[in-house]
Amino acid sequence: MALPARPGRAELDPLLAEHDPRRLVVVGEDADLAAVVLRLLRTERLHVEVAYLPRRRASAAAAAWGLRTGTAAAAHALSAAAGPVPLIRDDGGGVLVGRGEIRGVRGECYCDETLVLRGAAPWLVVTPGPDGVAVRAGRRGGRPDGRTRPVPPRAPAGHGSALGRAVQVGCEPATVVLDGVAHPRPIRRWAWYRHTTDWQLVRS
Repeated sequence: MALPARPGRAELDPLLAEHDPRRLVVVGEDADLAAVVLRLLRTERLHVEVAYLPRRRASAAAAAWGLRTGTAAAAHALSAAAGPVPLIRDDGGGVLVGRGEIRGVRGECYCDETLVLRGAAPWLVVTPGPDGVAVRAGRRGGRPDGRTRPVPPRAPAGHGSALGRAVQVGCEPATVVLDGVAHPRPIRRWAWYRHTTDWQLVRS
């Protein structure tokens, strides 16, 4: 069934109520997947299995979760097993399925108790994954590798990385981009954090 990009409550909720699906197959962009997972969260249907067929091979969500792409993904969408994975929420009431970023950020960022940014950084990148939420501050926009490289507490400035349950940012006004979509307003504070309930993703 064809739905508009980033479907919301008006488009998805009636279909979920009518069909009560066991599994959904999402074909589209990372932002479309995030929109579907958000409606499952809002309607208390995180038990519904989700398979994702990204339109682009360079999908941040596919990279974050180790998903197949192309014909290999299509072949497994209906038959492969689903399993629980961390659901990463954010301060704006959304969810993150692939990549969050703030470019040209100036401030501080913590992952749990680990300081990963003090001062300015061209990039702050956050990704979800099987072990929680990972963050990396640096000169390039590469995906975090999950390793912990703290900024020394007494350092006047520095870039680091970490993996944990929550990432908190305090900064000068900046634009946060969520799964390829810019938040409509500049932010001074932002957080990504692991929800108490996982969602069910087809990964094998």
